[in-house]
Amino acid sequence: MATAGQSGPSAAIRERLSRFRAEMKKSKVRAYLVTRHMDLFYLTGFTGEDSAGLITENEVNLISDGRFEEAIRQECPWARVWMRKGLLIPEIASVCEKLKLRSAAVQGDQMTIAARAELEKLNPGTRLTVGPDITGQMRRAKDAEEMKVLNRAIRIAEEAFLAMRAQIRTGQTELELAARLEYEMKCRGASGTSFTTIVAEGPNSALPHAHPGRRKVREGSAILFDWGARYGMYCSDLTRMVFVGRVPPKFARIYPLVLEAKERSTAAIAPGRKMCDVDEVARSFIRDAGFEKEFNHGLGHGVGLDIHEPPSLSWRSDEPLAAGMVVTVEPGIYLPGVGGVRIEDDVLVTARGRRKLSRLSTALDDAVL
Repeated sequence: MATAGQSGPSAAIRERLSRFRAEMKKSKVRAYLVTRHMDLFYLTGFTGEDSAGLITENEVNLISDGRFEEAIRQECPWARVWMRKGLLIPEIASVCEKLKLRSAAVQGDQMTIAARAELEKLNPGTRLTVGPDITGQMRRAKDAEEMKVLNRAIRIAEEAFLAMRAQIRTGQTELELAARLEYEMKCRGASGTSFTTIVAEGPNSALPHAHPGRRKVREGSAILFDWGARYGMYCSDLTRMVFVGRVPPKFARIYPLVLEAKERSTAAIAPGRKMCDVDEVARSFIRDAGFEKEFNHGLGHGVGLDIHEPPSLSWRSDEPLAAGMVVTVEPGIYLPGVGGVRIEDDVLVTARGRRKLSRLSTALDDAVL
């Protein structure tokens, strides 16, 4: 059953849909099926999952189910809504048939071969093509509304970290600290975490994606915290070190190197600068210090509705930076059996350079409890 709301979308959503349709027109696409959850939110403001949006020249068709009926009324009452009772793919096929669509573009990296084959079988009258990645390009540069939400996500993460840090005591486990950090974020309005919180004590900090466990805080502990708050669907992503009582000698050696690599590469961020060149600023500094093999990941990544989204700030990409992009800068040095240091900030590319969005201190003295 199809229903249509009365009030129109917000100014930000109108502008995004206008740009999306302009790109559709350039590619001679008359209808575009959006099935990636975060892309659908970006274009409509609808937060529900297991749904789809069919964008045409004149309307947005939202295909969902009864679980999200009230959410649709609150978030996008202006859309034409098709409420399904069965599975999503058959309902999409039915909507395409009812709208008499001769062709529709799909998100090639999102829709499986099996789902596309089922759609074509159920409705052979609509020819399916793989559409250009319009939302992928649009989402690279954040608009003013996105930046408001992103900045709040960062502030929540920072405030929560400081509150958790003040409560660190010897004998606590990595899991306890992760739980406390997540609790403090939710107390400040986060809907959840951007990703599974990393708390890694001692040798565990040599694992870039360590999982918190039963290791306990002790005098002389070096603890790596990598965390983020999800707020209004947007993610923040930060990493800091905490040293309990004193800085172990090997950490005292590598911490200043990681910090300098971060500062140098952050200063190199500017519109038009290639991603790989910014990565190389940090990588060459760490290489010259004798730790080339101990920096074993890219410098950073885009962050927004997804915790890892384009662009890729690494040696793998020669894409140029552009104003509006938000990227992480997170070099690290990892010593197996000893531990590792990573320091991470979120950075906005501006028209003239860059602006660091995160504010937590990175000074070594401030990292010591």
